[in-house]
Amino acid sequence: MYVRALADTGAVLACLDRRDPWHERCRDVFDQFRLPLSTSSAVLTELFHLLGDHVRETDLAWAFIRSGAVTVLPLSDRDLPGIEALMGKYRDRPMDFADATLVHLAHRESLTTVFTVDHDDFETYRVGGRKRLRILPPR
Repeated sequence: MYVRALADTGAVLACLDRRDPWHERCRDVFDQFRLPLSTSSAVLTELFHLLGDHVRETDLAWAFIRSGAVTVLPLSDRDLPGIEALMGKYRDRPMDFADATLVHLAHRESLTTVFTVDHDDFETYRVGGRKRLRILPPR
């Protein structure tokens, strides 16, 4: 059975970089997902910011995105109060904007799985205030 999921920055980076300590675990679970994975423009912004001016890695990221592996879910002005509320609720972490968009999208789109290597944060976040996200790959 294939799983619908949200894609976070670190897991995408790990898939693309064979030297990343999470690479094998991320590649191993990738086949369990129903493609495309959903993400936000904030996650892509973070991804390309972290890649910087490394041409080869940037080209790999674009190829991954264009392959149909991910789709960017739209966010509008109507979504901003919910995202702001999440960032306020998890201010002690602190929750960054990209993470807040994913948790918000999880609630809005009824998604329960996130493809991430950021276990510490995503184990803390709750969808709709109560529901834990399933995190893949496991630690």
